[in-house]
Amino acid sequence: MKAFFRFFGGVLLYIVTTLIIVVLGLYGALQLAVFGPSEHFRDVFVSSMMESSAGPIAIRLVLPDEQIEQILSKNTTVTVDDITDTSLVTVMANEARERAQTAAATAEELENNPDPDGDGIEIHEISGPMYHGVMMIVYDPSRVICATIDNYTHSSAGMTLEALINKYGAVAGVNGGRYEDESGLGIGGWPEGIVISQGVLRSDGIEDPNEQAQEYGTDTAEGTETTETEAVVTSFPTVGFNNDDILVVGTMGAGYAMSIGLRDAVSFGPALIVNGVSAQYSGSSGGLNPRTAIGQREDGAVLLLCIEGRKTSSMGATMADLIEVMEEYGAVNAFNLDGGMSSSMIYNGEELVRNAQLRQDRAIPTAFVVLPQESED
Repeated sequence: MKAFFRFFGGVLLYIVTTLIIVVLGLYGALQLAVFGPSEHFRDVFVSSMMESSAGPIAIRLVLPDEQIEQILSKNTTVTVDDITDTSLVTVMANEARERAQTAAATAEELENNPDPDGDGIEIHEISGPMYHGVMMIVYDPSRVICATIDNYTHSSAGMTLEALINKYGAVAGVNGGRYEDESGLGIGGWPEGIVISQGVLRSDGIEDPNEQAQEYGTDTAEGTETTETEAVVTSFPTVGFNNDDILVVGTMGAGYAMSIGLRDAVSFGPALIVNGVSAQYSGSSGGLNPRTAIGQREDGAVLLLCIEGRKTSSMGATMADLIEVMEEYGAVNAFNLDGGMSSSMIYNGEELVRNAQLRQDRAIPTAFVVLPQESED
């Protein structure tokens, strides 16, 4: 018996010693990142960590709140407060479908054809100094909808992106809007802000989404008599497609979103480009993190952008990086979706961009998915 307790005690001592060494090592690495090798590196590192779910807890172990605020204050942002002017977008979905259905047949033409599969989707790999990602272009915006889980609860998990794509019989998708995720421990069962799916208001961001009514009137986005305090509570940075398949970006409440005919929408933010005007960022512009964004060109084509991050092959992108890529691809309107461990993209069953979750795919409540292309019939 003594030999057993001696052995057990030795094993326990080894485990405790190992944990102490690991914790001290991580703390030392955190100290090194924050206090060396340069002020610029520190600012980028702190900004990146503060934008993640659990990162703020780690940063506050080595820096006081006053110094954190001083670092973050260097990251100035000039956002665009307008709401999309839908007259700036001309949806040419029918022409896009025809182009996809009459894809060139010769080998030479196929080589130069941006849509060799004839499925109305282009895939482009993109790269920057610190990131790698994928831009998906969907010719027909009517194919892009908001997929969502059936019931919203605090205690049950959401669904993976793959599961949401399969649920709607879609061919592609990216993660969607904001959800409850305290300290990075969220299970994806409770969305935050507005959720509209195929014309049905699933959440207004205020009431229990499983009990609320579906009838709403115009609210603060049109300057009605709602007080300033109420406007802060009831309005959310929101992105969604209206019944004319035009992507609308802006801060609004559920009533206004429904009154302008949004058919599929989520909340997150910030807006990156509104009516051709880009937000302006300075400093580290949010740091390097996995990112997902959605945009639309003047011809109506949808831009789905997903950036890998927190990997040796791709550290991540800043908000300024997202804007630059969206501008390069001709976005008239663009919006930042949920990022971090949620960022992922799937196309025809292949995970083009994998999220930063270490052990398994992230469970989420919403996603933007792409439905199959209509046949000629």
